[in-house]
Amino acid sequence: MSDHPELQAVSPVLLGVAGGEWLPVTTGESGAAVFRDAAATRYAKCVPAAEAAGLKAERDRVAWLSGQGVPGPRVLDWYSGDAGACLVTSAVFGVPADQVPAADLRVAWERIADAVRRLHEVPVSECPFRRGLDAMVAVARDVVARDAVNPEFLPVEQQHTPAAELLARLTPQVPRRREQEVADTVVCHGDLCLPNIILDPRTLDVSGFIDLGRLGLADRYADLALLFANARETWLDEERARAADVAFAERYGIALDHDRLRFYLHLDPLTWG
Repeated sequence: MSDHPELQAVSPVLLGVAGGEWLPVTTGESGAAVFRDAAATRYAKCVPAAEAAGLKAERDRVAWLSGQGVPGPRVLDWYSGDAGACLVTSAVFGVPADQVPAADLRVAWERIADAVRRLHEVPVSECPFRRGLDAMVAVARDVVARDAVNPEFLPVEQQHTPAAELLARLTPQVPRRREQEVADTVVCHGDLCLPNIILDPRTLDVSGFIDLGRLGLADRYADLALLFANARETWLDEERARAADVAFAERYGIALDHDRLRFYLHLDPLTWG
């Protein structure tokens, strides 16, 4: 359940969502109130009316991606009114990839690379959603100006550096990164961290991607940077983490540009707030 007091009153029951008992989900940092039904076959994400537009945008992304052959949730219901909005989706069977041991993640790692490549190979011309570099930089400027950057999202070595300075370090790179994006735009998840990749616990195959609110056209490195950094919380040491990066890149089919990875890893935390 969200820690935001204003969300505590927003629930599927209040918003008129039918169909049995809804239980609060205590994980996640989206700021929404999330519930699952007692049978664990459906999830409901609820927000106050002021945030309904953002949830509607997520609904549209879920609906679009479910028609592209990429595994993930399906939209089951949508409710919107004066009290707020609620998106009901099918559950994706399995366990988040951050909840498996390192040995199991290593078994699943090449399968994750296959699933990410499949997402990134969805035809760009078919995707109506954008989340490009210029949009990310604009959001970062707004978040930094409001002093709303969460230090916990930053790399450890940056957590005591003023956010404005962190953004200023990235700004000179933007023209070059924009050129790279133009040449290498794909359909990105937008928040490609292990909790948003669901694995079948029996086979360790990828069951699907969840939390699609930031899905859109962007540089593929916006996804890869987050995935590699987040996986480092599971790998047992940096040597194994680097080996995993190499294994992923070989399976995915790319020669890694570490400067580009670093740029997006440092930009993304400035866009949450």
